[in-house]
Amino acid sequence: MDIGKTRERWGDSLLTVLTALLIVMMFVVAPLQALGIFAFQIFELLLALFLVGGVFVMSGSRVAVVAMLGALAMIVTGAVLRLKSPSILDLNLFAGAWLIVGVTLAWTVAQATFAPGRITYHRVIGAVLLYLTVAVIFAALFTFIGTLAPKAFAGMSVEDSAKLASQLIYFSFATLTTTGYGDLAPVHPLARSLCNLEAIFGQLYPATLLARLVTLELAHRDNE
Repeated sequence: MDIGKTRERWGDSLLTVLTALLIVMMFVVAPLQALGIFAFQIFELLLALFLVGGVFVMSGSRVAVVAMLGALAMIVTGAVLRLKSPSILDLNLFAGAWLIVGVTLAWTVAQATFAPGRITYHRVIGAVLLYLTVAVIFAALFTFIGTLAPKAFAGMSVEDSAKLASQLIYFSFATLTTTGYGDLAPVHPLARSLCNLEAIFGQLYPATLLARLVTLELAHRDNE
């Protein structure tokens, strides 16, 4: 199979597919997992498997694929350890894996979304995917802080439980969109600093995104 031709034909479409997948995983699977309907490992393993394939097709970068496969290995290891004896170690393995997945996906999506050329529907959706991915990155960072400082967050205990993923996603988006804080709030200084960074990004991204997309579209029309 010619990966170059596949990327040229389906690369933009993958932005929409991955966005839909991430939305389902974060806003459907994670809450159901918190209710005990889904097993712990399904959320992490399914998303990682699809993202590895998507990143490979979109980027063609060996570094990106190796990073995603490494994250997948960390997720599998964490799942095995969790089944044997849940601990902070497997929680940190999951957080590290999602941090790698988030950073790698953000890098790949940013390259595809903001590359020169015509701005298509799929590239606009790719910009949304990048926004969602940032929330995943910060959720992983919040996990690290929560395991290092158990009282870093008021209203949320970062421990290995079915509801943790849903809580972290909720908290990360409440921070990114600046709609919080009510039930959950950062207490530790490092947690507050990260929340400030995420909130600033959430405010600046829409304006920067609009300016960049308009510039790319105008440049494309000038070259026609």
